[in-house]
Amino acid sequence: MDASPTKILMVCLGNICRSPLAEGILRSKLPENHFIIDSAGTGGWHVGQSPDPRSIQVAQQNGIDISYQRARKFELADFDTFDIIYAMDTSNKKNLLQIAPQPQAAAKVKLILEYLPDNQSLDVPDPYFGNHKDFEFTFELLDKVCEIISKNLRYPNY
Repeated sequence: MDASPTKILMVCLGNICRSPLAEGILRSKLPENHFIIDSAGTGGWHVGQSPDPRSIQVAQQNGIDISYQRARKFELADFDTFDIIYAMDTSNKKNLLQIAPQPQAAAKVKLILEYLPDNQSLDVPDPYFGNHKDFEFTFELLDKVCEIISKNLRYPNY
């Protein structure tokens, strides 16, 4: 009997810059029949909108299409739906932990950069107020950590 897919949620503030990139990058590295990857924001300002055009562009430059994604706000039900919830920064992790209904839900919340050895910060920088180079840096950082995460998920006893 096949195991049900592992469900992973990427969370940032508005769900238009970092978490859509993280969703697209991780999705490109994992088999879709074994993993379901989604993203959400802790704030609801951009619900229903496409990712930031600069996120779409940097993803396309790296062979990943995120243009179909639509922003959504994190919901309490996401704690039940998802097995792992990756926060893009300490502020969003704190927000998620404050609304976690029980310790088991809180235990699902991780800082994505915890998996990047020797990184100077645990926060993925928000490129929203920056330029194209900031979006490229964010992509590169997420690509590195998603490579590590994908290997850990595919080969847990490696």
